Amino acid sequence: MSENPFSLWVYLSQSPLLWLTVTLLTYAVADAVSLKTHRHPLANPVLHSMWIIGAFLLVTGTSYTTYFGGAQFVHFLLGPATVALAVPLYENRQVVAAAILPMLVALLVGSVTAIVSVVLLAEAVGLPRGIILSLAPKSVTAGVAMGISESLHADPSLTAVSVVLTGIMGAIIVTPLMNRTGITDFRARGFAVGLAAHGIGTARAFQVDAVAGVFAGIAMSLNALVTSLLVPLAVTLLVR
Repeated sequence: MSENPFSLWVYLSQSPLLWLTVTLLTYAVADAVSLKTHRHPLANPVLHSMWIIGAFLLVTGTSYTTYFGGAQFVHFLLGPATVALAVPLYENRQVVAAAILPMLVALLVGSVTAIVSVVLLAEAVGLPRGIILSLAPKSVTAGVAMGISESLHADPSLTAVSVVLTGIMGAIIVTPLMNRTGITDFRARGFAVGLAAHGIGTARAFQVDAVAGVFAGIAMSLNALVTSLLVPLAVTLLVR
């Protein structure tokens, strides 16, 4: 008697290796498509990997907890990947040192703008306090943003969603926006997207230009520090 294929699927769906493979294959295909389109902003591999995997989980009735059992191996690599940004930073240290003052000014202005704008907009449309607190740290990398959210007794899950959406939106619009506004300095372009769209924006910056990627990585790292200090102050002053 042949084995029931559904029982085989039930067995495989509980295997972390299956979901790790699905994640890697999906991203590999999405990245290949992005490369074929010459890295068109709308072909962002993170964006398309996200909805493809989400649809697959929905169709198969797989819970996120089961999926993350395999995907956590990719999640673990985020730490080493972030540390690895120090390599291009070191290789371009002279370029970075020459722009240190403008970077610090842009960092302060950008951090304040990212926090205040989302808080005021959320209040203007009447969102509850808990949601506003969850959205406030949206422009920093997920690990830091969720930590800030927890310290404010907000919803870290909602914060994670807002962080991912912010990163994807930033990665999509940064190149057309910079081209339209005539900004050709890749230091400024990279720093802007790293400041506003954290890791996903930084990955996009490296696709466009190595120097842009270096400055995006710097902005992402510094903004995480500054935002963790500014968000509690901003929500105290602005959120009723």
